Amino acid sequence: MKGIKIGNSRVLESRESADGITIRRRRETPDGKRFTTYERIERPNLAVIKSSGARELFERAKLANSIRRSVGKFFKSEVELEEIIDAVEDRAHSLGESEIESRLIGEFVLDELAKRNEVAYVRFASVFQKFKTLDDFVKILEQRRQKGQESCE
Repeated sequence: MKGIKIGNSRVLESRESADGITIRRRRETPDGKRFTTYERIERPNLAVIKSSGARELFERAKLANSIRRSVGKFFKSEVELEEIIDAVEDRAHSLGESEIESRLIGEFVLDELAKRNEVAYVRFASVFQKFKTLDDFVKILEQRRQKGQESCE
């Protein structure tokens, strides 16, 4: 937020998220500029173990960018993307470990996408699972259809 001083701003509106974990505040600076801030409960750092074995800190922004890049514009709003990231982060922290494999984070994202948008699920899966052929797409589509039929029974 280049050039915006939060200390001199006033809160116009505050809203608690549905899960009660995040507070969204609309603010205004003395010169009339408006912006939004989000307050979240600070959790202990979570290290992500990459497939190469390298470790790095979990970053919400990095996860959001990877989902946006692979899924495109299949979300109704940025709020839906934030809800997905919240759910993934909650699951990761609920494991009670200080480290998590990136593969598991990807699986959590797939679980959330499966509940919300089948096309977004397939697009993310194609990147996450590194599809190389059309048969890879056919296979995942068949799996999704089978799961859909099982849930109808």
